[in-house]
Amino acid sequence: MAKGQIATLLYLIVFSPLAGAVVNGLFSRYLSRRFVSAVGVGTPFVSFAAALYCLIAFLNLRASEPEFTAISTTLFSWISAGPISVDFSLYLDPLSLVMTLVVTGIGSLIHLYSVGYMHGDPSYARYFSHLNLFMFSMLLLVLGQSLLLLFVGWEGVGLCSYLLIGFWFSDMEKAIAGKKAFIVNRIGDFGFLLGLFVLLFWMGGTVDIPSLRDAVLSPDSRIAAMTGAVTVVTLCLFVGATGKSAQIPLYVWLPDAMAGPTPVSALIHAATMVTAGVYMIARLNFLFALAPVTMAIVAGVGAVTALFAASIGLAQNDIKKVLAYSTVSQLGYMFLGVGMGAFAAGIFHLMTHAFFKACLFLGAGSVIHAMGGEQDIQKMGGLGKKMPITRATFLISCLAIAGVPLFSGFFSKDEILYGAFALRHASGAVAPWLGKAYFALGLAGAFMTAAYMFRLYFLTFSGELRSHEAHPHESPATMTIPLIVLAFGAVVAGYVGLPSERLNLFHHFLEPVFSASADRIVDTGNHSLEFALMGLSSFVALAGIALAWLLYRGPWQEEPDRIVRAVPGLYRTIFNKYYVDELYAALFVRPLQSLSRFLFRFVDVGLVDGLFVNGSARSVRGSGLLLRLLVNGDVQAYAAALLVGLAVFLLWMD
Repeated sequence: MAKGQIATLLYLIVFSPLAGAVVNGLFSRYLSRRFVSAVGVGTPFVSFAAALYCLIAFLNLRASEPEFTAISTTLFSWISAGPISVDFSLYLDPLSLVMTLVVTGIGSLIHLYSVGYMHGDPSYARYFSHLNLFMFSMLLLVLGQSLLLLFVGWEGVGLCSYLLIGFWFSDMEKAIAGKKAFIVNRIGDFGFLLGLFVLLFWMGGTVDIPSLRDAVLSPDSRIAAMTGAVTVVTLCLFVGATGKSAQIPLYVWLPDAMAGPTPVSALIHAATMVTAGVYMIARLNFLFALAPVTMAIVAGVGAVTALFAASIGLAQNDIKKVLAYSTVSQLGYMFLGVGMGAFAAGIFHLMTHAFFKACLFLGAGSVIHAMGGEQDIQKMGGLGKKMPITRATFLISCLAIAGVPLFSGFFSKDEILYGAFALRHASGAVAPWLGKAYFALGLAGAFMTAAYMFRLYFLTFSGELRSHEAHPHESPATMTIPLIVLAFGAVVAGYVGLPSERLNLFHHFLEPVFSASADRIVDTGNHSLEFALMGLSSFVALAGIALAWLLYRGPWQEEPDRIVRAVPGLYRTIFNKYYVDELYAALFVRPLQSLSRFLFRFVDVGLVDGLFVNGSARSVRGSGLLLRLLVNGDVQAYAAALLVGLAVFLLWMD
């Protein structure tokens, strides 16, 4: 297949979901529900099929032309103003191809699942229109060749998250959750824009990613020489990543995003929006590698977030909230990986996580569907007997996210932990013990992950049903088929990245993308150390599962209540998410609301409206009233006024 044909397929991949969004969005009143389903589900599958075709062609080209690494195609000149020149160009390389396959593959299954989950919703067409638009925005983000085009997709997924999280906007809680996601992401995006503007200045009016890479890697690169400036720019970009990918301190929107329909939660958490920050750092690895301090901060924020969110997940009872904090924690591992220089490992975990997290969220949706909308796991139990397919797929995904050997999460998470322990920046600007500290935090988070995920599993599917109002049943085939496919991926996806230089196909595929930063990262470990750390993390994961079994299925089932009674303050603190939302409300939200009320009442209404707008209007009206007394249509009065005026003038002249 010629390169030109692959380039043409890129337009099909990107614009097919957009076509679905336009059709279902503009013509919904004329379309049957079956046609809406066909368009809403069919267009993402077209993108996925085209992406698979591109993968096969890409591999064939790599085999015949070893120097081949990427394909670029330009649709039109987008911005041309003075020195600024930006084309609407799409760029396919190994990294964007992996991301495209994840977005279209997982996204298509979520669209199919939505047919069963949303079948009775009156806004069915609007839902699929927004879901298709979400996928288009993410594909534009992934395949955009310039940072400006990436930013358009970046903002697009932010808009779509607002529309989908607040999909049931008549419920005030859901509307507020959508608004919160939108506002928090704007805070992060401000930092992203600052970094983008500086890069635009450095590059003389273009932020084409391959051109930026060439400029950084050139022997006389002035960008590479400005370590301090690069550190500031990369930190600004990372602020944007903390918003999109829900890291401390901008993670607070993600748990509230559970207000949207469950398939939306799966799409946001598994395959699209929250992975954008990780992808952006991996895409700009050549720039971040110039800033060892930034990389240490990225890894540190990721490690702390992984542990912090995992601890909150231990005490949550809402099935979707547990999975939400699980997502925040797993994203922390991805940032730990890319921050330590293990860029391929971070993307590898992004890929495996997409399978098991999408399966977990869709499994949770199947449970909620069967329980008539109930989300409290304390009121569940015994669902495994009624829902065998959901239970089996949920169990497989729990084993994968816990890092149990032979499941996908085992390979990707252990590679990240090894990277934290053994990798360091060649500059020596960061203390070598820092990585080992991050490793310890990641290991503790892995133990908590196994514990809270199997607490969730045992309380949901084992024992006896604790609610007498529910009548659970297995979900329809449109919901269970995606679960089976995703569970299969949660088992086998890790085998493309086996811990072997020869067998690690994933690393070999991505090698051209990360070769630019490879010489700045030093690996102080070896395979013996890697296997030893894998054994340690496997033991920790199994210990977490064993603890969950003892506390929620085994002989210690009275202990959780005793622990809560023994340390009620600690339990309330964790259950209430360390009161971070309350702290932000006190420090930022309420003061800004008070300032806004003051500005509205005294500046906007009092000064602007009162003095300038309404005041000028009153003065004109008053002048008109006075003039109306003189201009009354009486000719004799006009003549008298003329004579009086003439007399005054003559007296004054005299």
